[in-house]
Amino acid sequence: MAVATAAACTLLLPASALAAGPDGTGSPNPADAAAGSGTLPLRDLDLDALTIPELQQRMDEGSLAAVDLMRAYLGRIGAVNDELGAVLSINPHALAEAAASDKQRKRHGARSTLEGIPVLLKDNVDTAELPTTAGSRALLDSRPDDATITRRLREAGAIVIGKANLSEWANFRGFDSTSGWSGVGGQTANPYVLDRNPCGSSSGSAAGVAASLAQVSIGTETDGSIVCPAGQTGVVGIKPTLGLVSRTGIVPISAEQDTAGPMARHAIDAALLLEVISGEDDADAATKEIPADLATDFSDLAPNALKGARIGVWTLTPEQSQAVDDVTEGVFANAQKEMEAAGATVVPVQLAYQDEIGAGETPALLAEFKRDLNAYLAATPGDHPADLAWLIEFNEQDPVELAYFGQELFEQAQAATVPADDPDVQKVRDDIRRLARASIDEALAQGPGNKDDLDAIVGLTNTPAWVTKYKTLDGVGDEFTYSTSGPAAVAGYPNITVPAGFSGPHDALPIGISFFGTRWDDADVLDMAASYEAATGHRREPGYLPTVGVDAPAAPPAG
Repeated sequence: MAVATAAACTLLLPASALAAGPDGTGSPNPADAAAGSGTLPLRDLDLDALTIPELQQRMDEGSLAAVDLMRAYLGRIGAVNDELGAVLSINPHALAEAAASDKQRKRHGARSTLEGIPVLLKDNVDTAELPTTAGSRALLDSRPDDATITRRLREAGAIVIGKANLSEWANFRGFDSTSGWSGVGGQTANPYVLDRNPCGSSSGSAAGVAASLAQVSIGTETDGSIVCPAGQTGVVGIKPTLGLVSRTGIVPISAEQDTAGPMARHAIDAALLLEVISGEDDADAATKEIPADLATDFSDLAPNALKGARIGVWTLTPEQSQAVDDVTEGVFANAQKEMEAAGATVVPVQLAYQDEIGAGETPALLAEFKRDLNAYLAATPGDHPADLAWLIEFNEQDPVELAYFGQELFEQAQAATVPADDPDVQKVRDDIRRLARASIDEALAQGPGNKDDLDAIVGLTNTPAWVTKYKTLDGVGDEFTYSTSGPAAVAGYPNITVPAGFSGPHDALPIGISFFGTRWDDADVLDMAASYEAATGHRREPGYLPTVGVDAPAAPPAG
């Protein structure tokens, strides 16, 4: 594996930040949590398998304390994060906050189903006790307040265990970038095979949850940055309808496409997290469009949601079949059979207008990025560059930032003289949003006027994770071959990925499938995704293999 040694992954806090006692004294022993196991020390509880409802039951009955749970997760971070690079920084107050949660539960009861649950935040989500860097060394001295979703998590009793590494600037800095690399955190590895890439930009959020470094995490997506890393690391990822979750206090690419969303090992955990972070925010106009009658009890999952459902399967074109390997195609074909076995009717569909959507997306994002990032920087306290122009200058002078790929997208956005509110830019945005929505809505309707509507569309989330490479060392960065994230991302529609099997050498690398639907259809789409998860149980614990190939060790057996 090529390693970004100039910016090796290090915690922003020293090892002593893992202080273990409820009073902030003592230290957990990393040996208590072996790298290949999610077992909670002394209590024989499998962190990988336990769900939030199961944890809440144990904490309510007194057989588990939030402090013990937090100590176990900190131990996991101490044991595996050096080779994984998923966690960028640790909350120094995590154990004290866990102790306070235990007192809250004992005296007044749990504030929500997230009481005492460790949550990992992508490091573009603002937190008051830690800098929010977006992976950039330019923001190491930022001093933001809590983002709206951070505040909602705290009010619900959840505990921010730390910040997750990410593709720097959410993978919107330069061409030939390497997902999972940032100037602050170095390279995030895929926990299934360590020389493989976790995809981006929510790389650390996905890898951290997959490796049981937190119970759940927050990722963000503009186009693919939740669903791709979730698929590639074998976890559940929810990219909600645009406006369901506040973006206030999150480093932006574009308010026209950005959203935060949950990542978890289990659909029920992702649903519980979505319940807490969703809702109206006076500072985010998109949340004002949430329908007043929208059902937000996302965790009230329908276990048999696929029974009687009509599912549109976004089939591969002949050209796409050449890019997708036979084993991965077989995983996707098997997923269709599994949905049918669960009672669904599967209908092949194609989504229209993909070339037109793709052609307009980046030009619109470039103008919107300059507008929205400059506004974020201007509003964020701390000693950091005040705008995009200053960031470009910082990167040119920094010894690490441009070591592995450039900042061409930064430069193009800065050079653009047409503002985001220019009628021509707005027309591009309006056109691609209209076409993206039509591509999904028309497929769901099986053509205009067809009354035999579909309940959701399913596509292949990802192909097997590629070997991590760097432009300056290997001549190439990421090696994407296939994606279905674009229509839902540009439309602002929900997209939820769940594990569907394994592919790649020795079947060691996770493959996900994505369920997406129309606007505000999050609950129904989540029901179907969770129903598929329950019927199939494809996820297995990561193996932390160093590599896979002809002579490499095989993946551990399922279960």
